[in-house]
Amino acid sequence: MSVKCQNVMNIIEKLAPKILAEDWDNVGLQVGDPRADIEKILICLDLTEEVLKEAIQEKANMIITHHPFIFKPLKNIRMDLSSGNMIKQLIKKEINLYTAHTNLDIAENGLNDMLAEKLSLKYIETLFPIRQEKLFKIVVFVPKGYEDKIRDAMGKQGAGWIGNYSNCTFQTLGIGTFKPLNGTNPFIGSMGKIEKVEEVRIETIVTQKNIFKTLNAIIKVHPYEEVAYDIYPLENQGKKYGLGRIGEYEQFISYEEFLSILKSTLKIKHLRIAGVRKEFIKKVALCTGSGAEYMNRAAMLGADIFITGDLKYHEAQQAKNLDMTVIDAGHFATESIVMEGLKKYLDKEFIGMKKNIDIIVSKVNRDFIQWE
Repeated sequence: MSVKCQNVMNIIEKLAPKILAEDWDNVGLQVGDPRADIEKILICLDLTEEVLKEAIQEKANMIITHHPFIFKPLKNIRMDLSSGNMIKQLIKKEINLYTAHTNLDIAENGLNDMLAEKLSLKYIETLFPIRQEKLFKIVVFVPKGYEDKIRDAMGKQGAGWIGNYSNCTFQTLGIGTFKPLNGTNPFIGSMGKIEKVEEVRIETIVTQKNIFKTLNAIIKVHPYEEVAYDIYPLENQGKKYGLGRIGEYEQFISYEEFLSILKSTLKIKHLRIAGVRKEFIKKVALCTGSGAEYMNRAAMLGADIFITGDLKYHEAQQAKNLDMTVIDAGHFATESIVMEGLKKYLDKEFIGMKKNIDIIVSKVNRDFIQWE
């Protein structure tokens, strides 16, 4: 059993829309064909020569990475160099390469939420908001009797969400007028005659990422040959997206207990620690990968401890001045959890589609920095 590469891309982008990615990032399909039939997927943090060999041996025809393999614009593809030879092998073996990077870091239920939930934190919020979802109002005019069908179509595409309420719409009854001209095939009315029809105006709120699929769903079920609709940009505040998370435990736990939880969660034996060690921990901030730049924000929000990777010497000095514990658990360790997290998500989605797609996590993807 197989699924199209485009379908896999759609499933990933439902979790981590590409619009969330930083401007400098390169996410999406990097090598391959959206029309390709995918039977086996390998998930890794980085595409290396060892990982590519693993994919070939496992007969995987799609690789999903977190870090982009192609990051900067290519000036050449030389087969005598590692990167060029790997691109050659990807094409030759018909292996599709897809990347979800900062969009997966930022996304709700993405990488940062995965770590926060693994640490059993409660009341999780975004640490550093960087953008806010744009909201629109979509208005459509429907002949009386078809309003429920249209409303259902809108709701199934995610339109009409206000907080924890779904299918929120407002409707008013009025009179619509139109005159079918030559070449038309009107659902109601006669050629060349002005018609007056009882119509319902249905309006609802829709996010930027859902606006076009909502409109397509409306057009698909609308009885009219030409659908009358309006789209208005709104000043309402949408959902905030950003990097890092901050949460807390119900009760204080000891510093030693927290370190044990963190090491067990990340499956590591060593941590780099800076700042002031707190005897008890309750509020925890984190940013997977490289996020030391957000330690000031973590301190401002009252975090007892901040977890990230790639901590530099002078950032460690800053941690002491902030009277906060900062833990460098490593770039690889804080992000490698994405492999199992993404596998779990994809498995669930494919089960819902009744597709039996084999998904494996790389066994050879290793931290480039060795801890002794």
